[in-house]
Amino acid sequence: MNYKTTKFKILASFLIFCLFNSCKTDQKDKIKESTKLNVLFIAVDDLRPELNCYGKSFIQSPSIDKLASESMVFNRAYCNVPVCGASRASILSGMRPARHRFLDWKTYQQQDMPGVLSIPMHFKNNGYKTISNGKIYHHLDDDSTAWHEIWHPVIPEGVSWRDYQTQENLKIDLGPHDGGKAFEKVDGHDTIYFDGKTTAKSVRDLKQLKQEGEPFFLAVGFRKPHLPFNAPAKYWDLYDRESFGLPDSYIQPETTPSEAFHPFGELRDYAAIPKDRFLNVEEAKDLIHGYNACVSYIDAQIGELLKTLDELELAENTIIVLWGDHGWNLGDHKMWTKHCNFETALRVPLIVKAPGKTSGQKSDAIVELIDVFPGLSELAGLEIPENVDGKSFVPIIENKHAEKDFAISKFHDGITLIKDKYFYTEWLNDEGVVRAKMLFDHKTDPLEINNLIDHPDYQTKAQELSKILHENWGDSFFD
Repeated sequence: MNYKTTKFKILASFLIFCLFNSCKTDQKDKIKESTKLNVLFIAVDDLRPELNCYGKSFIQSPSIDKLASESMVFNRAYCNVPVCGASRASILSGMRPARHRFLDWKTYQQQDMPGVLSIPMHFKNNGYKTISNGKIYHHLDDDSTAWHEIWHPVIPEGVSWRDYQTQENLKIDLGPHDGGKAFEKVDGHDTIYFDGKTTAKSVRDLKQLKQEGEPFFLAVGFRKPHLPFNAPAKYWDLYDRESFGLPDSYIQPETTPSEAFHPFGELRDYAAIPKDRFLNVEEAKDLIHGYNACVSYIDAQIGELLKTLDELELAENTIIVLWGDHGWNLGDHKMWTKHCNFETALRVPLIVKAPGKTSGQKSDAIVELIDVFPGLSELAGLEIPENVDGKSFVPIIENKHAEKDFAISKFHDGITLIKDKYFYTEWLNDEGVVRAKMLFDHKTDPLEINNLIDHPDYQTKAQELSKILHENWGDSFFD
């Protein structure tokens, strides 16, 4: 064998070796990519912790209860803004609201914080396919580049976003005064309303994503139990209207500042709702019945998603986060809707299933919705972005010491600190001067009836809570 032949064989062997190892490396990369945990990110509009797994035994929520049995249930989770557009901008950016940031339902995240990194963009940047179905951001065109696909049910001609089906409500809703009745009960399949259509689209997506085999971030946003309380009749039939009544907190004590209350204009926009008085018990029964029917309707939609995950053998490789954007008043303090600083408007359901880490635990540690961004990033093995104000909830899941022990929520001029057993709120004027306060001790007064701000035994505690609030509401609070 001559020198040239030997040299050629050596070179050929080397090239084959490099090609083989390159293929092995590519294969390892693909295997590594395929072992990324998927994310199913479920948002529910206006959902307070009115669920069986939160101790409300009369609620029919079997699907969420099953999810809870495999998850970490955060008993004390709080939104940072009790209004949908602003709350969603806050959780998806991981940033606190400020004096002039994330204010109301009209909020656009990318207008208030241009270029801020969001949860979906973070996952997209890390190789995930990102899909938004239904209501995730309040506005479909907000943060649009973060998604590979944005989908929402088509609103047919002759129907508004309120999604009525009866001729009576359609006639009122599209008439000169706008807004049909505050609830609707119809016979029909779940897909008769938008949320059923959102479920059907998401099930199709899961099947397609399974075939593609790439990691995914699938966000599914349900509109109910947002007003109007429209749900198929079978969910209304789960409940006895006569079992409902006005809550024990149906009172507005003189010791509570007037700033704490509002006239629930969002509800008064609907037909047959009184415009100038509080609701009576019969009116309340209809609304509470409708709200609970909608909760059970959404529970069934979530059940379809969970069943599909199991059937596709995706459940063991998928993180699930179920969250509500804020609470909702069901007659509490004679109010309806959200838009206030009471616990009923601020406390939300937060249920996190992490494969290999959760198995039905419950925690009373205080968390905020801004904690979802860093917590979800850590669970997925992604770097926690620097811009987030929240702290990861993973230490709580792992039964370790939490990184913080408070939550801060803001609605317009009112800002609330939740710490230990206390709810402390200040209302500020344009110069940042406090004009009203309230303080509740939830151990002795869980319904928030007795404002202790002027009680001599609580003066030192109020000063301590005020200091903590001011130190932690964020450096950019007055920007």
